[in-house]
Amino acid sequence: MTLFDSLNKSDKNSVSFAPLADRMRPLNLDDFVGQEHLTGKGRILRQMIENDKLYSMILWGPPGSGKTTIARIIEANTKNKFISFSAVIAGIKQIKEVMDLASYEIRHSNIKTILFIDEIHRFNKAQQDAFLPFVEKGTIILIGATTENPSFEVNSALLSRCKVFILNKLTEENIMKLLVKAVKDKINGFGSYNFKIEENALSFIAQFSDGDARIAYNILELAFNSLEAKDKEVPINSSMIESIIQKKALLYDKNGEEHFNLISALHKSMRGSDADASAYWVLRMIEGGEDPLYIIRRIVRFAAEDIGLADTNALAVSIAAKDSFEFIGPPEGYLAIIEAAIYCALAPKSNALYSAYNKVMEDIRQYLSLPVPMHIRNAPTKLMKDAGYGKGYKYPHNFANAIVNQSYLPEKLKGRNYYEPGERGFEKILKERLLKIRQYKSRLPED
Repeated sequence: MTLFDSLNKSDKNSVSFAPLADRMRPLNLDDFVGQEHLTGKGRILRQMIENDKLYSMILWGPPGSGKTTIARIIEANTKNKFISFSAVIAGIKQIKEVMDLASYEIRHSNIKTILFIDEIHRFNKAQQDAFLPFVEKGTIILIGATTENPSFEVNSALLSRCKVFILNKLTEENIMKLLVKAVKDKINGFGSYNFKIEENALSFIAQFSDGDARIAYNILELAFNSLEAKDKEVPINSSMIESIIQKKALLYDKNGEEHFNLISALHKSMRGSDADASAYWVLRMIEGGEDPLYIIRRIVRFAAEDIGLADTNALAVSIAAKDSFEFIGPPEGYLAIIEAAIYCALAPKSNALYSAYNKVMEDIRQYLSLPVPMHIRNAPTKLMKDAGYGKGYKYPHNFANAIVNQSYLPEKLKGRNYYEPGERGFEKILKERLLKIRQYKSRLPED
C-alpha cells in the first residue's frame, strides 16, 4: 500500500465530522448544480464522465464553482485508478512516486491512473514539466483545478495536451438550491434536526456568498452550530445571519422596485453633478449584491446620454472602468467603477446627443424608408452610373477647406438640424465650429 492509497481511502468514521461543504458533495451529475453548459444533457464533459472516456483536462473557474466536486464525481464513476493531492503540499518527490505507481498500474493491470491536482497553478515549471511525458504517453489522465487563467499559470506544452473547461460563477438561484437541499437532507445535511431557517435568511446567504458554494455552506453550518440544542426549533432569520458574518443585509431586491430605485438614484446623482452621492449609490448597490457590470453599463449609458460630446473623455473613462474591473476583479476593481461615476458626475453635462437621437428617430418613424439621394449613392458598376448613381457628387477634398454646400439628407429632410451642441465643455467649441461651417456653406453655391 502506498502513501496515496492511504490518503485516498475513505474513513467512514470521519464522515460525520466533515464540513457541510464536503458532506453535501454529490456523487453523480444528476445531483450536480450549475455549469449546465458542461454537465447538461448531451454536453461534452457529461458524456466523457458517463462513458468513462476521459482525457486530460483543466477545470478553470472561480472558488466554490464545482471544480473539486466534478473531480469527485469522476472518482465515483470511473473504473480507472483515481489519486488526488493538492499542489499546495506536494513536491517533486510525491509527483515521482505517483508517476511510478501509474506506470506500474498500466504495465501490470492495463489500468490508467487519473491524477487530480487541486490548485495546479501553484506548481512551478519544473513540477509541471514532470507530468508532461506521462500525459503525452497516456500513462496518466491529468485533471487540474485552478482559479487562475491557465494561459498564464500552466506550461504551454502541458496546456496544449489538456482540454480546458471553463466553469462560471454560480448564480444566486444555484446557491439557493444547494442551501435548501442542505437544510432538507437527512443524511448529510440538517434534515433530521428541527432546524428551521427563513427564506430571506437563505437569500441573504446566497447573495453574500457571491457564487461560492463553499462560503454559503460554511455560513449555513455556522448558523446551525450557533443554536443550542433546545433552540433548534427557533427559525434562523436575517438578523442572526448578520451577526454571524458581521455584515448587514441591505434592503435590495435585484429584481424588484428597489433595484430601479437605486439605479435611478445613481443616474440622477451623476446628472446633478453630485460626486459624493454618486459614489454612495455605486457602493450601496455593490454591497447589496448587484452585478458590478450592470452598474458600469448604466454609467456608460449616462456618459453618452447626459454628457455626450461635452466631455469626450467620459465615455472613454467609463469603458476603461469596465476593462479595469474585468481585469482586476473585486474588491479592488470597485474603485474603477467609483472613478467612472465620480468623473461622470463632475463632467460638463449635455443631452444634445440624446435630443439629436430623438429628433432623428421621430423623422424615421414618420417618413420610414426615404430614398438615398442619387448623388451620394454608391456606383460601383457602369449600369449604376448610367442610372444616375453618384451623379453630381462633389468630393469635399477637391474644394477649399474640404467643405461644399451639398445636401446629404433625403430630399424631404433637406435642411434639418438634428444636433445642436450646448454651451458647456467641449460642446462650446463644437458649437462654434458648427456655426462657422453653416455660415461658410451658406456663401457657397448650392448643389
